[in-house]
Amino acid sequence: MLITSLENERIKKYVRLRNKKYRDQEGLFLVEGFHLVDEAYKANLIDELILIEKETCPYDIPYIYVTEEVMKRLTMMETPSKVMAVCHKKEMSTELGNHLLLLDEIQDPGNLGTIIRSSKAFGIDTIILGDKCCDLYNPKVLRSTQGMVFHINIRRENLSKFILKLKKEKIPIYGTRVNGGSSIYTLSKEQKEKYALVMGNEGNGVSNDILDLCDEYLYIPMNKEVESLNVGIATSILLYELNRR
Repeated sequence: MLITSLENERIKKYVRLRNKKYRDQEGLFLVEGFHLVDEAYKANLIDELILIEKETCPYDIPYIYVTEEVMKRLTMMETPSKVMAVCHKKEMSTELGNHLLLLDEIQDPGNLGTIIRSSKAFGIDTIILGDKCCDLYNPKVLRSTQGMVFHINIRRENLSKFILKLKKEKIPIYGTRVNGGSSIYTLSKEQKEKYALVMGNEGNGVSNDILDLCDEYLYIPMNKEVESLNVGIATSILLYELNRR
């Protein structure tokens, strides 16, 4: 099937998926580019492939062809890709694992994407997004993860309530703040076996009510002329150290 009209009902539905409201309503989202599409395919999330006309479909799944004009309408990139996919949201597991990352009000999609990618690289089993974190299926988040968002367990929870549940299960809660606490380099092997690490907002760090629930506070020793690090970079450093045994 080749779709040439911008007024086609299927295309109009897919265009609406650029908006969070409709992604939430439909339980669907778009990915674009061969790499992201391939990662979504590996995770069995694709409902329909969208190809620029004359491209070959590389998978045995439903697909449609569209003109360059239609692809330009669908894309959120400056240069449209030759392939997009309509995907359903991943069903997340209730199994948490031993290594958890809790995110408190992360607002920047690029930061969230970087954090997700580093979490997959450095042994995080489950990421918990607080209520005020940005949308997981924001196109910039998806691109920044390089597809790793499809291969890690991610849930959205009220952080205060969730931390209280973790405490009942005797999981240590490590908060992060620039001043006070222990250097990340001083943690023992035993302290890295099971934990929940909390990272906070780009401008304000972890909120006070969440900090009050933490069992211990960690910081990254660094040059005193540097006041703080970008949250994506800081998270990556902390996760790397926590993953060292």
